[in-house]
Amino acid sequence: DRTSITTQLSSLGYQADARLSIKHCDRVISNSEKPSLALRNGQNSSMGRAIDLVSVGQADACVSAGNTGALMALSRFRLKLLPGIERPALISALPTVSGNRTWMLDLGANVSSDADSLFQFAVMGSALAEQYLDRPPRVAILNIGAEEIKGNDLVKRCAEMLSNTESVNFIGYIEGNQLFHDYADVVVCDGFVGNICLKTSEGTAQLFIDKLKSYMMTSSIKGWIARKLFSGLINELKTLNPDQYNGASLLGLRGIVIKSHGSADVEAVVNAIGEALHEVKRQVPSRISDRLEAVLLERHY
Repeated sequence: DRTSITTQLSSLGYQADARLSIKHCDRVISNSEKPSLALRNGQNSSMGRAIDLVSVGQADACVSAGNTGALMALSRFRLKLLPGIERPALISALPTVSGNRTWMLDLGANVSSDADSLFQFAVMGSALAEQYLDRPPRVAILNIGAEEIKGNDLVKRCAEMLSNTESVNFIGYIEGNQLFHDYADVVVCDGFVGNICLKTSEGTAQLFIDKLKSYMMTSSIKGWIARKLFSGLINELKTLNPDQYNGASLLGLRGIVIKSHGSADVEAVVNAIGEALHEVKRQVPSRISDRLEAVLLERHY
């Protein structure tokens, strides 16, 4: 709503700037709206309009904190998939104990996936991570064990495909308790597993921080000792704040689309915009397309 946005900007003392333009939209896509309904009626929503601007080249990227299913459906319809990709995937970075990052996908764009889709996720995730690392990323599949005999037919088939692909640095399986210990740069799984894994990790980190804070805020001698002993640890734990890693990229499209947390604060939204800016500068869709072409040729011959 142009009027509401203008009023908010004025209350913050914002001065008119050529870098900012407001496109008025008459419709809102709710968080409970089905993707099929969003496809039919969402063209004049802010989400649909933003994706349209990317599709016609008037914008370089779309950043949205809206309905994930609707965002994926509208993006697929307007931007189309890259050649060789059957489904897009959501990817985001996770913090590690050494201060590095591990990228994980799919984080919920697809509830279920076949081995071919997991293979495509691995190729796309590798291409994205390489733009940050400037070296071939180590790619692993999330599994219930590190041994080759472990897992279901889905992960075994995907592992076989990746093992025969020289352009992907596949290192095997990784277990859930290894995600934050720099065992791999890219971790591949289906969206059902990935979404639960991500939210469980975020919840566990927040539980630990909240428990520690509650000890430190007490007025007893225990609280005083905790403040003296653990004040540095609290600052270290802030690196686990999901807001610092806000901005999951919807890979596999012919344009850049970033999904932000729906409850994101100002800092988190800025980080999501920063992710979009990085992908624009690095031309990530083109990099993924080039990698896919190389992999398809490799598999063909």
